[in-house]
Amino acid sequence: MADKKSPASGWPIIQGDYHTGDANSPVAVITMGSHLDETAICAAGAALAGSCKTENLGIEKIVANVISNPNIRFVLLCGTEVKGHLSGQSIEAMHKNGVDGGKIVGSGGAIPFLENLTDEHIKRFQEQVEIVNIMESEDLGQISAKIAELTARDPGAFGADPIVIQISDDEGGSAGGATVASANPQFLEIEKRLDAIEKKIEFTDAEIAMRVGRKIGRDIGILYGLVAGCIAFMVILMLVTRFM
Repeated sequence: MADKKSPASGWPIIQGDYHTGDANSPVAVITMGSHLDETAICAAGAALAGSCKTENLGIEKIVANVISNPNIRFVLLCGTEVKGHLSGQSIEAMHKNGVDGGKIVGSGGAIPFLENLTDEHIKRFQEQVEIVNIMESEDLGQISAKIAELTARDPGAFGADPIVIQISDDEGGSAGGATVASANPQFLEIEKRLDAIEKKIEFTDAEIAMRVGRKIGRDIGILYGLVAGCIAFMVILMLVTRFM
């Protein structure tokens, strides 16, 4: 069995809208913008399962809960990418490229600035975990199978003590939980605007889908009518031909 270490006292150190499983598990699951059955994901073997909707505070929360538990060696990205924020792509970019002046290098997100993580925190995250990307998959069977695959590859706990990042409790929801105390108010305002735009886009997508569905239904009805008319005409023609 792989060697294990005790996570930081009270782990997960940041409370929030996510579920926890076995603290000895090597896998943390991030469902991005999707709200999946996190209890089932943890029952499948994950240490932690929750969403991440922002490319700044959300990522900071994930890093805080991961590096405070040396047993986590894989971060599994699944679910649907968040429009505008691109939090999944930003996690991969941070892990691969780090930050420059607080900005995630290579992130396509709107505001990919990490104000509450030091170079030490980011380096520890990079060294401690491997990012595994099956994003756009919301299939619990596929996610569970990947958790089992990664658990079988468990290299054991990272060879350093937990690192605790001090942040305040708040109500925000993500795989990390709370909002960071020193968050820039301008970033928060931009995030609110992006969220509003995202909701409008989702509403527009739903409206378009509904209209397309109505049109398809109408076209199918017309097609059925034409087919029925043709059949009726052929039957009448056969009867007329027969009795002539």
